[in-house]
Amino acid sequence: MAPLLAIPIVPTASLNSSQDVAAPPEAPLTVLCSTRVILPGVETPASILISPTTGKIVDIIRSIPGPSAFPPDTIYHDYSPKVIMPGLVDAHVHLNEPGRTEWEGFETGTRAAAFGGVTTVIDMPLNAIPPTTTVENLELKIKAAEGQCWVDVGFYGGIIPGNEEDLVPLIEAGVKGFKCFLIESGVEEFPAVNTKDLAKAMEKLNDSPTILMFHAEMLPPLSMSVGDHVLHGDPPLAPAGPLDAYSTFLASRPPAFETYAIEDIISLAGTAPSLQLHIVHLSAKEGIPIVRAAQEAGVKISAETCFHYLTLAAEDVENGDTRYKCCPPIREGSNRDDLWDALKEGLIETVVSDHSPCTAGLKALSADGGDGDFFKAWGGISTVGLGLSVLWTEGCKRGVSLEEIGLWTSYKTAKQVGLLGRKGCLETGWDADILVFDPEAKFTVTSSDIHFKNKVTPYENKTLTGKVCETWLRGRQIYSVDGGFDEKIGASGVLLLEPRTHSDWAL
Repeated sequence: MAPLLAIPIVPTASLNSSQDVAAPPEAPLTVLCSTRVILPGVETPASILISPTTGKIVDIIRSIPGPSAFPPDTIYHDYSPKVIMPGLVDAHVHLNEPGRTEWEGFETGTRAAAFGGVTTVIDMPLNAIPPTTTVENLELKIKAAEGQCWVDVGFYGGIIPGNEEDLVPLIEAGVKGFKCFLIESGVEEFPAVNTKDLAKAMEKLNDSPTILMFHAEMLPPLSMSVGDHVLHGDPPLAPAGPLDAYSTFLASRPPAFETYAIEDIISLAGTAPSLQLHIVHLSAKEGIPIVRAAQEAGVKISAETCFHYLTLAAEDVENGDTRYKCCPPIREGSNRDDLWDALKEGLIETVVSDHSPCTAGLKALSADGGDGDFFKAWGGISTVGLGLSVLWTEGCKRGVSLEEIGLWTSYKTAKQVGLLGRKGCLETGWDADILVFDPEAKFTVTSSDIHFKNKVTPYENKTLTGKVCETWLRGRQIYSVDGGFDEKIGASGVLLLEPRTHSDWAL
């Protein structure tokens, strides 16, 4: 059979050239195909044709012609009946380098991402030291990341009191958006902002191609909790019970913390009507109607939630098991149901990890000899590299498709950070960031499945459905379940520093 396609991978000399120039040899074509491929809006049999030279998808055929249809040296893989999906874009990850590399680092965090089919991560401005609040600090982070990243990495900037003059230069230096806290963050170098700080920042950002993201918790004017102090180890003013009981901690961060913050954010929207606002890690169902009403009123506001809010429930957390502590907290199972409804509706647009690790000692786990005090333990869930399996395990019970999961974890997260046109779905001309997923495989999470630095996660020993079998970054396989990580290629991720443009929002 004659080859179906012979696609030139490296451009040859122009036909108008005045002298003969020998064309460079073409690199072999790579073809990945399956009876189940997640393309925009559809799951279909397809073949993905990739240039190993550019790392781009050069064509997509909605059939499986077979290896004889392609040039003889083509690298051909038929993964049927496994699923080919776009690599995940995790738009909320704390890699903590430089400054807190005992918590996490670029090498370990991105290796864990590759294990789970995540091909792009966007690093939060904290908890590294220094935080990404100036161009100078961003440059330190870039220097720390170089040569260490297994997947592609972008960066957010941070907003703290008094740094409004640093924001536009950070956009020009390539940050993908900004994060701020309306309640104390838990690290002294990244203080919370007040209404006046926010107004100054929003005025600076109003006409810029960026997104302003909020940790949306605030202490309401009247409360039985000291709120932000619980991150520093102080108990609430009126404990509802033992400090190693999750119910006590949950009562200290009520839904009112989130709703009060969201209402305050919306009240400021008129300060910068052109600026996209975004609520990170929405956990309280009570925030959903507030966001809906603002969107219907024309406010440019979106929301994300996290793998843990969609899969874990407060009533299942045992005393002293501080692996489950995060802020805002994991709430009840009925609350989780409402988050799923809002996600399916499209009101919550994206699902991210909010991977926020720390050393085992900072978790104060009673099982490890700590006192299990939820108010002393660091607040953060370690998830990067497990998210797709975690979400599919719960999603299967709720009739969710892999097409929907790809929308929430790849396409819309790429849109959030201005990477559509390059990342987020399988399209001709886009990066060949691809994962191969076995939706039927089951595995119990053990230390061998945990590649982030500190192997402390509430998912340990849980049985999950669906496993990432391979991860491809820009046309190269970087991980496979059989061969592990390609140490010969090594950390081949690039830093995504191209400045955003207003055209991002048109895609």
